[in-house]
Amino acid sequence: MKAGVLHGQRDLRIEDRPDPACGPGDLVIEVAYNGLCGTDATEYAKGPMMVPLSKMHPGSGHLGPTTLGHEFIGTVVAAGDSVAHRIGERVACGAGVSCMTCAWCLVGRTNLCERYFTLGLSTHGGLAQYVAAPAAICVPIPDGLADEDAALAQPLAVGIHSVKRAHVGEQDTVVLLGVGAIGSFICASLQGHRGPIIAMDVDPERLAVATTLGATSVHCIDPQAGSDELRELVPGGAQVVFETSGVLGAAQRALDVTARGATTVFVGLNKSAQPLNLADVVLREITVRTTVAHVCGSDIPAALSLLASAEMSRVLPTRVISLDEVVTAGLEPLAAGQARGKILVDPRDG
Repeated sequence: MKAGVLHGQRDLRIEDRPDPACGPGDLVIEVAYNGLCGTDATEYAKGPMMVPLSKMHPGSGHLGPTTLGHEFIGTVVAAGDSVAHRIGERVACGAGVSCMTCAWCLVGRTNLCERYFTLGLSTHGGLAQYVAAPAAICVPIPDGLADEDAALAQPLAVGIHSVKRAHVGEQDTVVLLGVGAIGSFICASLQGHRGPIIAMDVDPERLAVATTLGATSVHCIDPQAGSDELRELVPGGAQVVFETSGVLGAAQRALDVTARGATTVFVGLNKSAQPLNLADVVLREITVRTTVAHVCGSDIPAALSLLASAEMSRVLPTRVISLDEVVTAGLEPLAAGQARGKILVDPRDG
């Protein structure tokens, strides 16, 4: 089969690889679409950060060149023993693999598993014509749900999990500080919320999408906007603020626009150290929450259900490219911040 294999920084090769074997509890999936995200672009352009190219991953046991892709759907072509899924069934994969026996798994927080690993980051994933995945993290796609929409299930599940972590009240004022890919999915996950949803971003096109997804007001902000400028847009502050961009300085801006006694949720990931005024956070008794990935058993089904009720690929700008185009038309534009909407890779034609 053909696969997009990361060998090093800015070294992703489309090459022939052996078809994956089907273990006892696995499925082999013919990939219909694999979505690209900022994590893929970061691993390609600045990594490896999570991909185990030089040091074995403790959870997956994988070491060396790695097929990327953790947002994939497709059709089951082989199934291991005692697996409920049938050949020919369409499935969405959650990509995150949990042991199901550690303390975190036993209380349902499988995304915090002690031995957690991710297909397409910690071992081979779905940027290929075929992929093997544990059946336990694959969820049937409802009849009538188009592949283009189902391919959004994994990133939407991340948005759903973020909203769950925030404990948003029915009438709360919510601020989305950044409505790129993950911010858009958080906005979609707030469907039915009765309070104001305020979207802030530097990109007018992203704000237009956020409006379609349910934002009640939008503000195009200067990338260097200070906290005072943002506070003027939300007098009194918001009850819940999602910081999704991860850019330097955004964490403090999110805290500053959060109301007294309210909640800031950090979603965007930035590994650089940055100063925070924690005295102000303490004195205003702000609750700080973080969120990572999703809980496959509940968030992927919820995402598929939401997608079945709303054709999101018609709202989010979605573009399909071939496997041969993944670097030039996918990873490079993403890494340069020039990509718009969601990029799906169809590996079936090349």
